[in-house]
Amino acid sequence: MTIGVHTNASALTALQNLNKTNDELTGVQNRINTGLAISNAKDNAAVWSIAQGQRADIGALGAVKMSLDRAKSIAEVAMTAGNSVSDLLVQLKEKVVTAQDPSLDASSRTAVNSDYKSILRQITQVIQNSAFDGANVLDNSITGGIKFLANADANSYITLSSKNMTLGGGIITLTALSSIGTVTLATTAMTALNTSITNVNQALGDMGSQAKQLENHNVFVSKLTDVLTAGVGNLVDADLAKESARLQALQVQQQLGAQALSIANQAPQVILQLFK
Repeated sequence: MTIGVHTNASALTALQNLNKTNDELTGVQNRINTGLAISNAKDNAAVWSIAQGQRADIGALGAVKMSLDRAKSIAEVAMTAGNSVSDLLVQLKEKVVTAQDPSLDASSRTAVNSDYKSILRQITQVIQNSAFDGANVLDNSITGGIKFLANADANSYITLSSKNMTLGGGIITLTALSSIGTVTLATTAMTALNTSITNVNQALGDMGSQAKQLENHNVFVSKLTDVLTAGVGNLVDADLAKESARLQALQVQQQLGAQALSIANQAPQVILQLFK
């Protein structure tokens, strides 16, 4: 090997090795700081691209879950109101049966009819106040139901059907002007009331099935989000225990590299000994 003052091959080699160690040390420190083995496309373009796609799906599923949570709340409010209406219809039946008693005097019949009409008004109030976030599926303000997101591509939906439980609507056939002031009126009201009770219970059963479907799908979306999140972690997360051990080794290599470079830089001093 030629000994000269213009070119120090040993120092250049030592410098290259030290720079390589410093680069590796920077990479390890970055992985420790971010917790990611692949934090940008430069680290691994293919894996980073896959991870970004999965992150997009996870974000979209977050929007799906928000939609399903809103659907669940609307369904729960509607179910609560529907149960109240069913209970009120049961109370109405007591009044109607009482009004069919031909021995009832006029004063008592008037009182029973007054109670009957009061319960009808309560049904209307319950239906009118069964809205959540502006959506009421019981007052006939929504036709056909409400669609909610079911997947990350926003091309699949779950529908919460609307149920017209207003007085005189398709489910409750009793009208707001219904009366049981006479035995004949009470008999007519009984027929409509029995039909209404059957219809309301059937509608509540249908709503319960839809609410269960919403709940099950919401659970599925939550689990799918967790699986995708874990999948992204498997792709890009750094093994910090491994990186810690690697950091220790590189720090030692860095110190040794610096010492090797210092020794290599002192080599030209030998030339001075030759010219004494």
